[in-house]
Amino acid sequence: MTSPTRTARLQAEDRRCLWHPFTQQREWEQEPPLVIERGRGVYLEDTDGRRYVDGVSSLWVNLHGHRKRELDRALIAQLKKIAHSTLLGLANVPSIELARRLVTLAPRGLTRVFYSDDGSTAVEVALKMAYQYWQLRGGAFRSKKSFLHLGLAYHGDTLGAVSVGGIPLFHERFAPLLFPAYEAHAPYCYRCPLDLTYPQCRVACVDAVRDVLTRHHQDIAALIVEPMLLAAGGMITMPPGYLSTLRRLCTRYHVLLIADEVATGFGRTGRMFACEHEGVRPDLMAISKGLTGGYLPLAATLTTEGMYRAFLGRYEEFKTFFHGHSYTGNPLACAVALANLNIFARERTLQKLRPKIAVLNRLLRP
Repeated sequence: MTSPTRTARLQAEDRRCLWHPFTQQREWEQEPPLVIERGRGVYLEDTDGRRYVDGVSSLWVNLHGHRKRELDRALIAQLKKIAHSTLLGLANVPSIELARRLVTLAPRGLTRVFYSDDGSTAVEVALKMAYQYWQLRGGAFRSKKSFLHLGLAYHGDTLGAVSVGGIPLFHERFAPLLFPAYEAHAPYCYRCPLDLTYPQCRVACVDAVRDVLTRHHQDIAALIVEPMLLAAGGMITMPPGYLSTLRRLCTRYHVLLIADEVATGFGRTGRMFACEHEGVRPDLMAISKGLTGGYLPLAATLTTEGMYRAFLGRYEEFKTFFHGHSYTGNPLACAVALANLNIFARERTLQKLRPKIAVLNRLLRP
């Protein structure tokens, strides 16, 4: 058992030095915080030895439990080789092998992987790629400088990601800093604003997106969407057929589709990626949270060969995608991500979800 004196000291230092995310610090400082020191399986353990169920999977990132042996070993093995090497002008083994694996797992047609650090940066990459793609296409396409998102959407906290977010509580304060974007009402079957019921409604909620695209498609570079589920917006599920209709609308109006799979990817909806539920292939896909099984920060933006080739040319043509981060493709994170994917294959993680999903469906049904 750890001495209470140590716990009290750590709590005091937390209140004196740390600024926690999404937290009103005045309220935080009124109560002694839980100080976590260890983890094993589904449990967290504090500095006094008390255990707690990690009910939010450490903010939706942990997939296989804390201190998963295979992930620990992968991290230690890579650490004995090299901790970090830049991808600017160099390649490294784990980042290459992980990119190959991701391409084989992703929706068909996503063939290129661009690494970054977290969900927000993966979205920023997608937005910048979409914008530059249309500028490189030239002609009338150069008017495509804006984006369309859903109300109640959450895509991260950096300025580009906030610009395509739809949660006023998080985003209104920063409005003067943001670029303008189009917003369409999100589907919300539980409290349908159209006062309709699925399936008799025939997914009428998608008309909000259709209307914006009909009127403004010439200005819109991409529609960004959390496929199947608006997570931070309230765990709002999309009705069947909604996502596939968005794909058809984007194709019709020459608007790119960005799938933000940061929260929904890696089995969170029962498939490896939520897009698979309706056979949708986005033009860009952002992934992060479950990529390393909850061990290290890592993100990726996947895109198509057609988009990738639009950026190719001589240096003096200035087609280069000038974007990157210091720890892009970090070998430690990529090695753990590879081990994470190996666990999915060996333990048949997705297949084991099905009976659990059936039980939850039965117990949660009114």
